[in-house]
Amino acid sequence: MQHPATASPQDEYERHLAERARSRARLRVRERVTGFTRLGVFLAGLALAGVAFGLHLVSAWWLFVPGILFSVLLLLHEQVTRAYYRAGRSVAFYERGLARLHDDWRGKGQTGQRFLDESHPYAADLDLFGKGSLFELLCTARTRHGEETLAAWLRGPATPEEVQARQGAVAELRPLLDLREELGLLGADIGGGADFTALVAWGNAEPILTRQWPRWVALAIGCVVLVALAGALLLDWGAIPFAVAVAVELLFAWWLLDRVGRVLSVVEKRARDLALLSNVLACLERVTFHSPRLAQLKAVLDAPSASGKVVVPSQRIARLGNLIDLLNSRRNLLVAPFAYLFLWGTQMAHALEAWRQESGKAVGPWLDVVGQFEALCALAGYAYENPDDPFPEVVAGEPCYDGDGLGHPLIPKQQCVRNDLRLADGLRLLVVSGSNMSGKSTFLRTVGVNAVLALAGAPVRARRLRLSPLAIGATLRVEDSLQENRSRFFAEVLRIRQVVELSRGPTPLLFLLDELFSGTNSSDRRVGAEAVVRGLVERGAVGMITTHDLTLTQIADNLGTRAANIHFADHLEHGVPSPDFVARPGVVQHGNALALMRAVGLDV
Repeated sequence: MQHPATASPQDEYERHLAERARSRARLRVRERVTGFTRLGVFLAGLALAGVAFGLHLVSAWWLFVPGILFSVLLLLHEQVTRAYYRAGRSVAFYERGLARLHDDWRGKGQTGQRFLDESHPYAADLDLFGKGSLFELLCTARTRHGEETLAAWLRGPATPEEVQARQGAVAELRPLLDLREELGLLGADIGGGADFTALVAWGNAEPILTRQWPRWVALAIGCVVLVALAGALLLDWGAIPFAVAVAVELLFAWWLLDRVGRVLSVVEKRARDLALLSNVLACLERVTFHSPRLAQLKAVLDAPSASGKVVVPSQRIARLGNLIDLLNSRRNLLVAPFAYLFLWGTQMAHALEAWRQESGKAVGPWLDVVGQFEALCALAGYAYENPDDPFPEVVAGEPCYDGDGLGHPLIPKQQCVRNDLRLADGLRLLVVSGSNMSGKSTFLRTVGVNAVLALAGAPVRARRLRLSPLAIGATLRVEDSLQENRSRFFAEVLRIRQVVELSRGPTPLLFLLDELFSGTNSSDRRVGAEAVVRGLVERGAVGMITTHDLTLTQIADNLGTRAANIHFADHLEHGVPSPDFVARPGVVQHGNALALMRAVGLDV
């Protein structure tokens, strides 16, 4: 399923960038013109006021003219300013896209560092999270649910049916550049992804204020206080009726204080985030989709509410945001006296509870839809920017990994050397030997990260890839720990145990073991490595191990047709090793350790 684009991603991005930049320049001129015009009208109004009230040359009614003009210009200036900043965000959106195409994206996006778990069997080894990671390259999500969904897809393989469903959705979203731009512009002033976890818990919880009569009593008491205040100021009633009314209001507010506080504490600071969520839902609601997964997501949004009414989720979330804005208006100095007088917090708490009864339990499913939609759009953006990367074929049955032209997506394309890999038809193990810096570990990472992409539903950096569902276990970045008093060798032993446990699970294992047991003597290393690898192969796992120790290459001979040797080599240029990063069959015939030592000035 290749994208039949008529123009390259770079051409499209450059064209859109130029259009948005021109629009921003025009809007900047309009913003300045409206701003200075508004200032001019204000100064003219001041001058006219002086003429009307100071010199009495014209009627004061003429002040309505500059007043109306100023109000119109105020609204117009606000609209132009919003459009100007939106155009600026569009420019930034396409600049980020071009940065990815030019391999200048590292450190400029969401790194997903919080998802990095050192105990995960491959996340750190395959650079899934952190600066310059696969997550940073892929992620365009605006909400934490989107980020968490994408991270979950990278950390765990999907079934063939699920992969196929995601591929169909990604293929449909891939050409929709305007939709992805619109999503990318939402919530630009919100740092990181907006987190709605507490809101979901609030929506699922049982309502606290279940009766409506306190709301109307609060309103009635507020009216009584207002009448008592008017009587004290205008009708000579004295202060006693007003004081009694205020005391009753305070006692009533104290009686409800705890329950009202529990209702308001979760939602009162979420107005901006809710506007983002409403806009993301609106993007999804406006588009008609045909792929089964996207149609399924839209069906969730079309489900009726708890009362059986058909609701538009974006409008319901916008309604919640408006209620929170009304609640927060009590902090305005002009509104605050009236808000306290009419127990505004109590009024809004009951309105929020009514909203929760109607739509609260739908917030979780709506956010799940948003998370999947954003994750799919992230994969679609990657697919659009890499039109030569195909979707893999994920098949059930015997464990296999069969790929041509495999490359690493985090290595610039012009520098990436591609290799083939075939672990199928009974071949379960490749022992990879080679000299230092020849490409052994990079090849293991290439195989692993393409498996992650494939089983997440994304295109892969390959000419072709066919694989079965695979759990992944790797030892490419195992470190010692001073805090835990753990050596690198012991850390590796613990990780190997984790990999072995994975091989006993229901999903066949892809193991990627780098310099297996390099921290012990050659005799123990040989015995331990062969026992571990033989056990993995006999349990149906497929994978690769790398080694500098050529005695370990005999493991392939002992496993017969289930294993084979391949190697990476180099040659010397001016006394410095120069690898070509090409995988070749057989065992490496020479090393480069002494040459490297001599190249840096060691007398060996």
